[in-house]
Amino acid sequence: MERNHLSLILGSVAKRMRADFDQSVAFRHRAQTGEVREIIFRDFCEEYLPGHVEALHSGEIISVDGEVSPQCDIVIADRSTPSFTSLGGYRIIPSECVYGVIEVKTKLDKQQLFDACEKIRSVKRLKKVAYKRDPMRRSANPYDTYLPYYPTAGMIFAFDSGDLATIGQHLAEWCRGRAPEEMPDSVWVLGKGFFSWISPMNGNLDRGPSSGAGLALMDAEPELDVLFPLALHLNIHFSEAWMDPLDLLPYAGKIGFARFRKSWTIGDAKD
Repeated sequence: MERNHLSLILGSVAKRMRADFDQSVAFRHRAQTGEVREIIFRDFCEEYLPGHVEALHSGEIISVDGEVSPQCDIVIADRSTPSFTSLGGYRIIPSECVYGVIEVKTKLDKQQLFDACEKIRSVKRLKKVAYKRDPMRRSANPYDTYLPYYPTAGMIFAFDSGDLATIGQHLAEWCRGRAPEEMPDSVWVLGKGFFSWISPMNGNLDRGPSSGAGLALMDAEPELDVLFPLALHLNIHFSEAWMDPLDLLPYAGKIGFARFRKSWTIGDAKD
């Protein structure tokens, strides 16, 4: 296989990521080890995402109707996202500003896969309605449905896994009978391969599921790992991401501004 400059760079990045992963094994506490590995992957995403989006480590996503997501490992959000809170780097993010979530796993098995799929499904279902609508309204057409906003994507990245064919059977089992918009858009395992979707229209790999799509297991090129196709996937998926201006008033309306006390007439009114 002919190697270009980008593939050479990402091949070396994969080796460094693997080395950082192996080094993280030295941490005694499992929670600390998981956090370090999430940061390792977040830093990779930041290098290859389009400039108008950013990868945030650890946060919850809220919707205007009061729904709250589980804690998300990596949140892909618009750079205009207001920081509701950032205590210890932990963010609370309006769903309108979220373009995607990525769950990071140390070793992917059936239980970890199903856990990540359920979390992605819950995030994808959060409402996105608090916008100041652009009169030249755009729309997105993923998952066979035209939407007046850019929907939330969901991906899974693992540093290791069991047999990929078995993982694929588990993924197909979880997806069976579910709507395309609830399914993960892709699953990636460092050093092994990835799962993507086959378009029923043209038989090519697609960036996400649609009705009638097939699930494809792709083995990684040994020298490139999965980071080369993952970098392309991140760019393709989020280069078109957009949002109308966020309207915070619907969020404020749930808690109220203050209690009315008194008013004064100003102007030509006589005493």
